This record gives sequence, C-alpha cells and structure tokens, in this order.
Amino acid sequence: MNNYTAKLPKIKVFRDPIHGYVYINDYIIDQLIDTMEMQRLRRIKQLGTSSTTFHGAEHSRFNHSLGVYEIVRRIIDEIFVGREEWDDQDRLLALCAGLLHDVGHGPFSHSFERVFAVNHEEFTQAIILGDTEINAVLRLVAEDFPNQVADVIQKTSEKKLVISLISSQVDADRMDYLLRDAYYTGVSYGKFDFERILRVIRPSENGLVIKASGMHVVEDYIMCRYQMYRQVYFHPVSNSTEVLLTNIFKRVKYLFDTGYQFRQPPHHFISFFEGKIALADYLKLDEAIVLYYFSIWQDEEDSILCELCRRFLNRNLYKHIEFGQSADDQHKLEQMRALMQQVGIDPDYYLTVNASSNVAYDQYIPGKDEEGQPVSLLLPDGQKKELSQQSTIIGAINGLRNDYYYLYFPKDLVLALPESGAKQELMQLLGLSEHKKGMLKYIP
Repeated sequence: MNNYTAKLPKIKVFRDPIHGYVYINDYIIDQLIDTMEMQRLRRIKQLGTSSTTFHGAEHSRFNHSLGVYEIVRRIIDEIFVGREEWDDQDRLLALCAGLLHDVGHGPFSHSFERVFAVNHEEFTQAIILGDTEINAVLRLVAEDFPNQVADVIQKTSEKKLVISLISSQVDADRMDYLLRDAYYTGVSYGKFDFERILRVIRPSENGLVIKASGMHVVEDYIMCRYQMYRQVYFHPVSNSTEVLLTNIFKRVKYLFDTGYQFRQPPHHFISFFEGKIALADYLKLDEAIVLYYFSIWQDEEDSILCELCRRFLNRNLYKHIEFGQSADDQHKLEQMRALMQQVGIDPDYYLTVNASSNVAYDQYIPGKDEEGQPVSLLLPDGQKKELSQQSTIIGAINGLRNDYYYLYFPKDLVLALPESGAKQELMQLLGLSEHKKGMLKYIP
C-alpha cells in the first residue's frame, strides 16, 4: 500500500462549530489524530487563561488543529486542485503540517514558557522528529517524511507555497483561530467572510496570493485580527490571570531551588527546574496536571505559594492600572516596590508590570524581516502588488504598533493593611483613595 495516497474505506467526519464538518479521508491523517501526542492537545486550552474573562473560551488546541487541517484541505482540494502552480504531490505534506503545527504547545503555554525558558516550536520539532507515535506514523510515508513536515512548520522548507498555507499573514492558522476564538469568546470582532477569502485565494510559486477583486475581504480580515488582539488576546483581566500563573510557577521554582520541602513534591516539574527537560516529561504535562498541583499547593506552608494558588483557582485576581515606561513611571515603580516591602508585601510576586504588543499590519520588506510574508494581490494583468500599496485602509495602519502596559497588584491586600504613612503613600501611587464617609474606593 502507498501510504502517501492511501485513503480510508469510508470518509470520517468530525462535527465542528466553525466548519460544520472536518473531513478525514487520508489514512495517515486518521492515524495522526489518534496518536497520544495529538490527543494530549484536548487537555490544553487554545486561549490559556482567557476563560476567566470570556467564560465560553474553553476550546482546546485539538479543536484548533483540526480546524487548521480542514482549511488547508479545502484550499487544496477546492481551490488549488488542477492549477499548474500547485503540485498535488505536496498535498499530504501540507495536510500533516497544518494538523501538527501546534503539537508542541504546553499547558498555559505562554506563562509556562516564560518561567521555564522553553519554546513550544522547539518541542513541536522534537515531537515530529523524536521517538514518538507521531514520528512513527509519518515514517509510514517515507523515512524522511518527518523531516519534510518539520521543515515546513519551521519555515526552512524550499516549498514556499506549502509554508504559506500555515504560516503567512493570510493563512489557515490565523483564519481558524480568529473564527474559532471569536465564536467561543462570544465576540464579533473575529468574524470575517471566510468563504469569500477561500474563493479569492490562488497559488503561486512563492506563496499564496489574493485576487485583486478580493482586496476588501482581506482588509476586513486584517481589521478583525487587529480588533481581536485589542479586545480579546490582550484583555487586561485575562492578563491578570496570566500574571498570577507566572508568579505561581516562579515561586515554585524558587522554593525548589532553595531546598523547600513540599508537602506535595512537584514531581512533574523537576526536569524543568533542573533545565534538563526530557521530551517524555514534557508530554506528561497538561493543564489537568497543573491544576491538580495548584489545588494541592493551596495547603502548603509557604504563605505566598498557597495564597497565589488560591487566588488563581478562585479567580481572586489582581487589579490593574495603566502604566507607562517613562523614567517617571519607573521611579514610581521603585517607590511602590520599596513601600510594599516596608508594609510586608513581597513586590516580586504582588507587583507586576505586564506588557503586550501587536502590529496591525507589517509590510514585508526583504532583508528586514526574514520571518515576514507579503500579502500579494494578483491583478487582472497578472502583476502582483503588495496589499498596503493598493489598499488605502491597510496603508494607513501599516506598521502601526500597539503597546499596552499595565501594573498589576492585589488591591485587597493593600486595603487590608493597618493604617500607616507607608500604606497611604502606597495607596496614592496605586490610585486608591477614600470616600468622604471613610469608605475606600478604587479609581481605575
């Protein structure tokens, strides 16, 4: 049997709220979905801690991975098939790369990565190329097929068109997560005319291009992405949960490094603390495991760790104020840190500046951004023009960077402090004041 083209006896379908159905007809794709590494993604949320703000955002990276696969499949089978610019021998390669592009994500991945200095992209490579069930399935196609898939995901493959299907400014990854995240968070910002985009996508030697008649739907798509970052991905309340999560991991690592005797030793994290992370240890971690430890650590003797875990599990979040990066702001931060230490609150865990940044649309400039991909419009005469050169809207936001800085702190702990000059000074710096009747209030 030629596993490269092998089909299932009967097409399988997955019901999906975004795409209606996800169609599985290829034997290799079916086998990949059933691997333990793919099934692990069911236990990792796509949006990490965002469900503390948008309670419906409980969808998983498994959902998203199937969605990316389905978009790639539709583009290839409905749009690219029969076009001379597309080599149908790359079909399975593209489908596998779309399905596996996020397989290396860990629990609450971004906070986890910051504390333990791990990179989910490196683990994606390790899972595809290492001693795993996914690697064994891919080798059923050819011995070097895992390397081909890994090269596409890492963007080192010579097959630029295949890469652009899952990694470009208009790709299957972005299209699925915008639609899916908008659906599960209950917002309308990420909803764009997906079917229209499919109709105007075309293959070219160097990647996807958009028919000039589809310029306006791509404008809408880019603005949707811009709004999703502003309103959902960088939401300050969700970031408050991220801050708590980061501080929990940071505290546990500090306690481990200083010889603290845990009532429940962090067995699943030891290799991370020691900087010798085995792939098998990484694959054992999911969000259920992390939450189990947080629940147990509520009863630890270390007051900071148990307090942080209780806050995270019970959604007792830090409050936030907008905070800049000027010299004056940094001076205020140092003042607040000193005052917190004076009143007995550890600023390393209870005073955090969180920064987020996003570029609305970043025009690709050769030599400047090797990671970038242009959005090229295919004109009726066959010429290709970069989107921001043709679109007034995109030209106006090209290179527009949005930076968000918030200072997070435990309002309740500050207000509960005994009266003192240090408390009053700290409250003033944090924007806390009193009503005339003596009631404390918070000024956002």
